[in-house]
Amino acid sequence: MALAGVLGAVAVAMGAWSAHGLEAVAGARGVALVDTAVRFQLWHVLAMLAALALYRQTRAAPFVRAAQLFTAGILLFCGALYVLAFGGPRWPGMVPPLGGLAMIAGWLALAWGGVRAFPRDGAAG
Repeated sequence: MALAGVLGAVAVAMGAWSAHGLEAVAGARGVALVDTAVRFQLWHVLAMLAALALYRQTRAAPFVRAAQLFTAGILLFCGALYVLAFGGPRWPGMVPPLGGLAMIAGWLALAWGGVRAFPRDGAAG
């Protein structure tokens, strides 16, 4: 939960900087990269928090795995976009797909946790 708080704060700070002066440093492409990273980061921080809350409620291990995968996705996908936005080396451009796969896997782990922790009872609806 603490890591989610830190990652959320970083996303808000990056978004604020993107809106107030980043273009002068990184250009329009840099702003676009940071905006994409911030959007993905904030959504996945919320997903991390939801997964951890579900784990606390159910103790279903897939929810912990989902939070771990969301964290990896944020670090790989968003981190690489931030590096690219600020003129870092080009090789991180190969990393975002791995982060995206981690995020997708996190959503699938969240779904699996839902199946495991909340099985259908056979009732309609």
